[in-house]
Amino acid sequence: MTALLDVENLKTHFFTRAGVVKAVDGVSFSLSEGEVLGLVGESGSGKTVANFSILGLVDEPGRIVEGSIRFRGEELVGMPVGRMRKLRGHDIAMVFQDPMMTLTPVLRIETQMVEAVLAHEKVSAKAARDRAVDVLARVGIPAPEDRIRAYPHQFSGGMRQRVAIAIALLHKPALILADEPTTALDVTIQGQIIAEMQKLVSETGAAMIWVSHDLAVVETIADKIAVMYAGRIVEFGTAAEVIGAPAHPYTQGLLDSIPSRTTPGQRLNQIPGMAPSVLHLPPGCAFAPRCRYADEACNAPPPVRDTGAGRWARCVRPLVLEAAQ
Repeated sequence: MTALLDVENLKTHFFTRAGVVKAVDGVSFSLSEGEVLGLVGESGSGKTVANFSILGLVDEPGRIVEGSIRFRGEELVGMPVGRMRKLRGHDIAMVFQDPMMTLTPVLRIETQMVEAVLAHEKVSAKAARDRAVDVLARVGIPAPEDRIRAYPHQFSGGMRQRVAIAIALLHKPALILADEPTTALDVTIQGQIIAEMQKLVSETGAAMIWVSHDLAVVETIADKIAVMYAGRIVEFGTAAEVIGAPAHPYTQGLLDSIPSRTTPGQRLNQIPGMAPSVLHLPPGCAFAPRCRYADEACNAPPPVRDTGAGRWARCVRPLVLEAAQ
């Protein structure tokens, strides 16, 4: 199957007075139509910057210094601004973490949605409004004919996020980039949004990259999972494989930190220490200072080890291979 999105050796660096911040340092993955990729990691691991790099949303002092991002075979790195503007919102849509940063507070929802349609298609204002009402209904906004005339502050947090998702779906994009869209929502609304996104992806056949720090959330929606740490993917595989038998100690640590996996009354497991600054990474494996399995071999750059069936881990001794011996 031909990949819809093919990211190869992507490096996005930020050039600061303190030094070069290698926010994304050699990330590679591919995504086919209808697939959902979960991009997981702690804050600062580079997952959001990787997502933003796809649409060219990285501002100075950051820039892509190396690598390739091909969408339907077309190179996005270095693409002219005019061409990229045509792709944004139409073929590739993004749902941001905070809908209040996406929606303009002084404009009605109707205005924002109609303008989003007219920016890419030559249709009448009435046709654009009808489409907006239809999409609002699909994402679960009650009485969309009336609510479309409301302002963002007149919606709850969950409803605002539904509006943001509706705007992303106006043009039936082939690829949706979701940047932690449920992080600021309570658990009940979070579940509803995930269910809506699963339904919409299934109905439209769109591919999606779901960025999150929560493996429990990603497990429910993703087909494949890429675990990021210090700007690099340290483990990649199907959701069932990564969750069921993690290969990298960092992935195991994230899973052990999920409260539902602990016995009631016991202290919550946690990964010791803090994620390193990407300005001052330790030699060899970046996770070694926090890893309970680390030894002298981890002082060298870790190899990418194939752990079977197309999955891999960036580790000297992946856990699944160690367990098999």
